[in-house]
Order: sequence, then structure tokens, then C-alpha cells
Amino acid sequence: MTHFGKFIIFKWVSSNFVGSNKALLSSMMSLFNIAESPRFFRTKRVVQTENGQSINPVSRTAAQTALLEYLYVTRNIQFTDADSMSKNSPHFLEKLLAKVDIDADIGQSITRFLCFHPINEFEPFFESLGLKPHDYNPLLPRDLMFLCDDGLLLENYHVLCNYGIARSKIGKIYKEATEVFRYDYGVLALKLKAYEELGLNKSFMIKLVVCSPYLLIGEVNADFVKVLEILRKQGVEIIRMEEHLSEKSSYDWSKLLSLLNLFGHAGYNEEQLGGLISQHLGIFFEDSVDRIYLLIGFLLKFGSTMNQICSMFLQFPQMKFEEFFSNLRHCFLFLNEIRMEAREIQNIFCSDPLMLGSCRLKKPNTLRLALHAADKRMCEVIQENPQVLKKWVMGSKVERLQNLILKSRMLKTKFLLDLGIVDDSNEIGKALKVFRGSGEKFQERFDCIVEAGLSRKEVCEMIKASPQILGQTKDVLEMKIDFLVNNVGYPVSYLVTFPSYLNFTTQRVELRLAMYNWLKDQGKSVSMLSLRSLISLSDKRFIDENVNSHPRGPQIWQDLKKEIYDE
Repeated sequence: MTHFGKFIIFKWVSSNFVGSNKALLSSMMSLFNIAESPRFFRTKRVVQTENGQSINPVSRTAAQTALLEYLYVTRNIQFTDADSMSKNSPHFLEKLLAKVDIDADIGQSITRFLCFHPINEFEPFFESLGLKPHDYNPLLPRDLMFLCDDGLLLENYHVLCNYGIARSKIGKIYKEATEVFRYDYGVLALKLKAYEELGLNKSFMIKLVVCSPYLLIGEVNADFVKVLEILRKQGVEIIRMEEHLSEKSSYDWSKLLSLLNLFGHAGYNEEQLGGLISQHLGIFFEDSVDRIYLLIGFLLKFGSTMNQICSMFLQFPQMKFEEFFSNLRHCFLFLNEIRMEAREIQNIFCSDPLMLGSCRLKKPNTLRLALHAADKRMCEVIQENPQVLKKWVMGSKVERLQNLILKSRMLKTKFLLDLGIVDDSNEIGKALKVFRGSGEKFQERFDCIVEAGLSRKEVCEMIKASPQILGQTKDVLEMKIDFLVNNVGYPVSYLVTFPSYLNFTTQRVELRLAMYNWLKDQGKSVSMLSLRSLISLSDKRFIDENVNSHPRGPQIWQDLKKEIYDE
């Protein structure tokens, strides 16, 4: 993992955290408030001068023609430049019209005014490049009024125009990489050629320069080259990258490189990374890298492992990350509004973020009326079976709550009876309270344990002994079984004698084993402990009986803990 990836994520994960409702809600609100942009609605614009006088289209055209004639004939500015400046600087034109008599002949009034009042040509020039007055005012030269006095600006501007970049996009380049317009003659063309020599075609380059102007500053950007190498290695062609680049966005290739490296070092093998990039290339080019980091940090902070997060992205739905993130935000606002406890919200978010990000929920008031249910009852139903949220999305027909509860109980009852987990109808009520979730999910989790190499009868006995097993997702169960077999070295059949192993985190198991083995390596006489005893002991008892038995034990314990949990 790169330094940048560690910094962003562990800034979240290692921050001081108090597990109160208030702290949890604050953290979750922080995630979504930072990322959520205000929504703007465009209204029809009435064209007026600065003094409030309305301008009809004919007068506006006459004013543009007079300005074009002044710039081209009087000031000797190239015709294409003058034409663009006169037609694409509405704010400047309105300011100019406010200084003349618009009831007279507009063209003559402007021509007469310009004869005696030279304008600052940089204003209409910058505006024609797509900049607003508040953007270009700080950029105006203090001691220049005429474009011809800044030969390098015009030279580099023409290099970009001739390369094929739209004039209205060049303002973004000027604003984000002003140094480019100070290059000596011929330098900018060489920089563009250097990127072309990486195998990039001109249409890709045009998009790239607009969305990442800073790439033209200094040498060929090393981070961009590395990203290009990773994507090409995974079989991504330039034409696919070009499809996902947006000229409206601004890309930070160092952050994108850090994200790709994070996935590569934190759980994906080469094939999985290739699958993620190939199937979901768009999420890396949506200008959403910062939000992806925030989401990863959020899930880590509230209990998810990096393996679970990697698995989530491998199964990411075919939708834009912005839409996915927006759905998560609305789910959080929904659960918060119905007054669900912060800890329960945390559990739901960590257990199935993919489901939440795929759902656009109806508003709480709509559901209160449709379900004939109060907030407390809705919270209970969601906590028992979070999958019910999929039935409450926008555009769906909502069943009354009582019907949903009956269907859910029937499915769970059928599951429990079919497997013989309960064989007495009198036990059903007690069992339903223990087995929280949907019948479909229980079956999926049950099957994944069977597929690991156990018989159905053995798994049934395991679940009877430790029903909490089925409260975990399929991915988590598979990860824990894999860790037991490939890291701890025990056969999968060990689960039959110790099913509660699946209720402990892999970090806990790894930490206890690492500490126990270190003590043995030091020649310390430690009591022989089975895996069951090793991980079942409370932290206090394990530390008292084992960690504290060696002078360096407490320090080694802390070092191992930091190393394992940071990973």
C-alpha cells in the first residue's frame, strides 16, 4: 500500500473513536456531508445590461459585430480569435452595453465608444475560453491591456487550438496550469509529442489535457505513466480509457495510482484486480477517487475487513459510483430519520453495503403511511431482516408490514424445519428470535459451509450449537474457513468440534497464535492450549496468564496487535 493510501485510510481508521451513538452518527454524517454536493437548478436567464436594461437578440448581434470589427480591424487580432472573443463573452458584452446608449444604433454607439475608450482585451479573451468573471479577474495581468503585448500567451493558446482543443475548454487549462502559457516557443508542442510517444492518440490527448492540465507541467508525469502501465497490463485499451475520461472532471493521477496499488496490495490477486478494472473501469474515472477512499475508511472504521471490502468491489453493480454513493447516503438518512440506534446502522452498513448502495429508498413518511407502521416497528423489521429494504425502493409497490413479517417468518420456519435444526413446533418461536435475517440468506450461508467440505448433518449440528454463525455474510464465512485451513493449518472438519471458531475474527485468531508462538520461541514454559482455548479466553485472562509471563510480552503484544490490525 502506498504512503498516500495509508494516510487517507488510517486518518479515518486510527482516529480517536468513542463508541457512543453521537460519535458513530457524527462519523457517518461526516462521510456523507463531505461528499455530498449541493444541487443547483438552472433557471432561464433574462439578458440584461448591468443597469437593468433588457437587450433583444438583434441588438446583441449588432454589439457582437461592432466588437468583432474593433478587435479584428482596429486591434489586428487574428480573425478567428476576434470572432470567438466577440461571440463568447456575454458578461463583458453586457458590461460594454451598459456604457452606451442602447436606444440609439447599437453598432455605431459601441464603435464610437471604443474609439475613445480602449478595453482590457484580456477580459473578453479569458471569458471566451470558458472562464467566468470571478474566475478570470484574479488572473488579469496588472500592467497589460492588449493581447499583442503577451506573445507567449497567444503562442501557447494557438498551439492548443491547432492541436484540436476547443477554445471554450482552454480556460480550464489556463486556470489549473497557468505555467503552460509561459512556455517559450516550441516547448508546449514538444510536451504534447512526449505523451503521444507513450502510444496515446490525439483524441485521447485532447481529453487528457483538458481534464488533467497539470500533466503538461514539467516532465512526463510518472504517476500517469504507472497508471497507464497497470491498465494496459490488465488489457485495457486506450479507446476504453478515452470513453471514460470526462473533460468536466479534474483527475489526480497520483491518487488513482494509490487506489490501484491499494487494491493490488490489500487483497486482490492479479486475476481479481484485472477483473475489477475490466468490469468496473468507470468507477476509477468518475472523479470519485476521494469518495472511494472515504467509503473504504468508513467501512474499515466500523468493522469491515479489507478482504470484505475487496470482495464488495469485485461484486460492484453495473452503476456509477456516484449513484451508488448517493444511495448509501439516502439509506443512512432514512435509518437515522426513523431513529435507528447508531450501532444497528453500523451493523447494517457493514453487513451488506452492496445492497444498500443499490437501493434508492422511498422517503420515511411515504413508508410510514404505506406500511401503517411507526418508526420503532420499522427499525425492528429492518434489524431482523435488512433485505426488506429492497422491497421499499422508489417505484416499487409496498406490501403492508404484517404481510412482510408473515412471509419472512414462513421462509425462516421452512428453512429451520427442512434442515431439522428444530423438530418441535413449540421450539420455532424461540429459534426465530435467535436466527435474525432472511430465509434465503440463511440457505446461502448454510450451503457455503457445506461446500467447504462438511456434510449437511454436520453443519446442522454446528448451527444448533452456535446459531450466531448464520448471522454472518457468505463472504465472511468463506474468508474465516479459508484462514483456518490455509493459515492456521487445521482441517475444515475441525469446525464440527469447535463451530464457535466462526464467531471470532481472523485478526483475533492470528494475534493469539502469533503471541503464543513467540512465547514458545523464547523458551517460555507456556501451558499447552488448544485452538479453542487459545481464542476463547477473554483478553484479560489471556494477557494475565500468557502475555505477562514474559518481561517483553506486553510490548510484543502491542507490536503484533498494531501490525495485524493495521493490515
